Amino acid sequence: MNRRPRVLYLAFFFPPSRASGVFRPLSTANYLADHGWDVTVHAAPLNYFTDFLQSVDPSMVDKIDPRIRVVRPEMTLPGTVRQIRDYNVVRAHFPTLWNKGKKFVDARGFPEQYRSWIPNVLRAALREHVRRPFDLVIATGNPFASFAAAWAFGRMTRTPYVLDYRDAWTFHQFLEEVRYPPGHSAWRWEKRTVEGAAEVDFVNQAMLQWHAERYPKAAEAMTVVPNGFEPSEIVATSPPPVTDAPLRYVYVGTITETMPIEELMEAWGALRKRPGFEEATLTIYGHLGFRPWAVQPLLDRIHDGQNGIRYAGAVAKSEVPPIYQQADVLLLWLPGGRYVTSGKVFEYMATGLPIASVHQSGIAAADVLDGYPAWERPESIDPAEITDVLDRAGQDARTLTEADRARAREHAMRFSRAAILGPFEERMRRIAGV
Repeated sequence: MNRRPRVLYLAFFFPPSRASGVFRPLSTANYLADHGWDVTVHAAPLNYFTDFLQSVDPSMVDKIDPRIRVVRPEMTLPGTVRQIRDYNVVRAHFPTLWNKGKKFVDARGFPEQYRSWIPNVLRAALREHVRRPFDLVIATGNPFASFAAAWAFGRMTRTPYVLDYRDAWTFHQFLEEVRYPPGHSAWRWEKRTVEGAAEVDFVNQAMLQWHAERYPKAAEAMTVVPNGFEPSEIVATSPPPVTDAPLRYVYVGTITETMPIEELMEAWGALRKRPGFEEATLTIYGHLGFRPWAVQPLLDRIHDGQNGIRYAGAVAKSEVPPIYQQADVLLLWLPGGRYVTSGKVFEYMATGLPIASVHQSGIAAADVLDGYPAWERPESIDPAEITDVLDRAGQDARTLTEADRARAREHAMRFSRAAILGPFEERMRRIAGV
């Protein structure tokens, strides 16, 4: 085949969105473009991020490979209707009836508020497909309207499609329970989309296993594609701190309501009472929650300005590497249990710095840390255990040699984008027949 193979990538969250789910599709789309694919991305309307969510990182746009074509099909979303005069009559005058009716429709139709995006994606994709056929569709979720669109497009054009589960659809990863009752349409939609896919990717083995047990017909098509990191974006870390210098603990990432905040705050207070840690600092970088109303309650919980704790605010992706150079210990501070994964852990490992885990034991995000030479982890989120973890990580920061750091970075290279996406890209070519 002389022409470049064409892939339609359905990635609702794409730059300039600042959502954590942006990094995986961005890196995958860039990798495909750099390896001979003609890539078209269908993403959410720009005003959904700028006006409705008010959640953007403009620096991320510069990271999109210029060879990628980004299309933003329109959609309507109930939450975007701000004025009551814009509501329909039933919703404006009978809100209780409206909500009951909406729940009824959701339970029987496509059960997601993003469903109006689907027909517009299909309309645009079919127009393009008639002019120049796509060889493959990749859909990443959430939202899972992308899965439905991939399934429908595949049915109409016989184009193979691949599903990428960044998050679970019908399963709550943090609570470890199903999201919907029996008979809900979400189960039917997930079954048909999963069983029709040429490949189904998951971020960790625990997620794959749960879905394989529920959808055994598709189990052979399921595989794990971990999150990874781009080595060129992570610079070498600073040397070990001077023996008597205050240790610098750093967290980078979004702070959410479900994280063990109180446990860390109590543990940190106890650490500062220990010899050698009296002047230690904890600097927290990142957004507070995903909505404006979450900011102040979370800020109150993290004790900003007390006991050496400083909330330094949100930072653009491009500003993160210099932050790592100003850290002695990195905190892997996460919510949830065994199904929860993290993209940040790969960058953390690439620095070669000590990593202090602050999360439940058995979490999927920590699986990749096995063998990392400077990882300290608790058996539980009991504050006393977390205090000991912070202590041990601080001692690691004092004693790590350059050879230790080199081994740590070598461990991380197993999860570079090239190491992960190379085999993925080869499978995509086989599936597309190119």
